[in-house]
Amino acid sequence: MESQTSTGPSTSEGTSTATPTTRIPYIEGRDKQPQALERVVAHIGAALAGPTADRLSAVRRPLFTGIGASHAALAVPVERLRAAGIAAQRVLAHEICDNAKGFDTDLVVGVSQSGRSSETIAAFKALDHAARLAVLNVTPSPLGELATLTVDLGNEPDSFASTIGFTGTVVALDLIAAAIAGERDAAQGWSGIAEKVAAVRTHAADVISTLSERAGLCVAADFVASGASRASAEEGALLLREVARTPSAASATRNYLHGEMESAGRTLHVVFGDGREIELARTLADAGHLTVLITSMDAALVANLAVIRVPAATPAARVVLETVVTQELAAALAVERQVPVEGFVFANNDTKQGGLDPAAFAARSSTASE
Repeated sequence: MESQTSTGPSTSEGTSTATPTTRIPYIEGRDKQPQALERVVAHIGAALAGPTADRLSAVRRPLFTGIGASHAALAVPVERLRAAGIAAQRVLAHEICDNAKGFDTDLVVGVSQSGRSSETIAAFKALDHAARLAVLNVTPSPLGELATLTVDLGNEPDSFASTIGFTGTVVALDLIAAAIAGERDAAQGWSGIAEKVAAVRTHAADVISTLSERAGLCVAADFVASGASRASAEEGALLLREVARTPSAASATRNYLHGEMESAGRTLHVVFGDGREIELARTLADAGHLTVLITSMDAALVANLAVIRVPAATPAARVVLETVVTQELAAALAVERQVPVEGFVFANNDTKQGGLDPAAFAARSSTASE
């Protein structure tokens, strides 16, 4: 969950005043996502042109950090940079605060859509000897004020359980990673993203409608993926917790095979991938467990297995399309479980600098009937 209250987008360096960022309902964020992503691609592409790209291309030991959904998104740039031979890593922000001397980096990339995540701000302060790049939606912000360089999404309206904010952050991180790797045409990988998002959402909604009743009876959910799609799995698990209040966990494919899948039972399994994941999904379904496979490959339909096809795409664009599926799934399960989509239960006042804005977030108490 990202609370957004600041105003004004930044340029690639510095800040300026503009229209306040708006909090919108989850369903509205989902519906407006295709056009928003087109705006984000253009906005980020312009911000990373010229001197900024030259500056990033000199980086060789990037450290990516964040918390919650922001940390999940960091699987995308790390995979891209490691494939390019660059030693990238992602770390939860609070781990940096605990052991700042243990990190050797020439650029810290901190991600917080609100720019107010207390752990990420503390990580920037702990590594104040290094260059710091803040990836934000809301500007100006406390995190941006600590940064050497900022890249923002353009103050896109977003929901509490993030829709546009998360997928837009994936776009930004992919283009930042490409700039570090010296790739100047990475924006081409996002061509036609609006049409792809709209098509995948329609297809996903059709498939999910056939299984949502049974899925609503599941007591937990497992999300499994490898590579960049680990971002999809981690975000999917978080969305089901936030939106449908379903206990959920994310696992790496190979780790899941080493014992984690043994607890299957009244569990919804969501598997992302084109390789070993297809066989894994079939194994789970054959054992009688409700399984959703999200893949770009042909996969035979069997009992207990639903297949949602996504088009071939770059790993980062694939994560966006997979996230569109999990956004749809979370919304459908909220309806089945009679959970108000915007009804967050816990308001932890120490997760955002300055605390929560009561006007923007109304904390609710759970009841036995929920």
